[in-house]
Amino acid sequence: MFTETLDETFDEAQRSLKTVRDVIRFATSQFNHHQLHFGHGSDNAYDEAVYLILHTLKLPADALDHFFDATVLPSEKEHVLHLIQRRVQERIPVAYLSNHAKQGDFDFYVDERVIVPRSFIYELLGEPLRPWIEHDELIHTALDLCTGSATLAIQMAHHYPDAQIDAVDISLDALEVASVNVEDYGLEERISLIHTDLFEGLDDKTYDLIVSNPPYVDAESVANLPPEYLHEPELALGSGEDGLEATREILLRAAKHLNPKGVLLVEIGHNREVLERAYPELPFVWLETSGGDGFVFLLTREQLLGIA
Repeated sequence: MFTETLDETFDEAQRSLKTVRDVIRFATSQFNHHQLHFGHGSDNAYDEAVYLILHTLKLPADALDHFFDATVLPSEKEHVLHLIQRRVQERIPVAYLSNHAKQGDFDFYVDERVIVPRSFIYELLGEPLRPWIEHDELIHTALDLCTGSATLAIQMAHHYPDAQIDAVDISLDALEVASVNVEDYGLEERISLIHTDLFEGLDDKTYDLIVSNPPYVDAESVANLPPEYLHEPELALGSGEDGLEATREILLRAAKHLNPKGVLLVEIGHNREVLERAYPELPFVWLETSGGDGFVFLLTREQLLGIA
């Protein structure tokens, strides 16, 4: 199979494959053979193949066993194989092929105007913040900096039912995607989309909770990103030589925009050691996520006042 051209291989697949099981096997083999990079919702070829195929066939993600041996119609097979070939040939993240991303129990529309949602912050909303936010009803105003597709803003609206939420991004393209998701969840009255660079256009507005998943990839890592990441907006990935350009601005200005006892949550990728060396005076609290305890820090307004 692998001595043929890619087009010949997929033509043969169109003629030969019959069931969902067949297509999943074929996709898994192709993804492994072409050494794709997985980091946009799955971490291996099989899981990515299952997701792409079931989503495309409009089958429930948790019911694979029921459909393994179901026959795939020729028209369905053509569509699925077209997406599999694009994943292999163009190295497009699967979320852009499906226009769908999932975080927890939430589904979102995405396309190449936004990065594929993968923030750990959503895991920390609600109960994990109880030591700092005693009751969810105490959050009356919240801010999502660098909102992208508005996934965190929408999940904040779910966890904090009394909150009015501002969702900020420097990219008008990203805000167009965000508006699709906000409308899909019927949150137009609670989430305001704002086009500005970080805090620049927020004047004197203050919040009980600020979350941010800003750009945080350092220059060396940006230069060595796998092809899949090059489909994402560059503006949303890199942040200066050490990856902390946006984070420094957030730390400098966040206190002004937090209410007394307000909380700041920021995700910074693999930059924990660099950040702690840069700000030895700040008592960062590193919160446990599914990825570990080195990705998201918490600071209160009172802790930030010194640097501000």
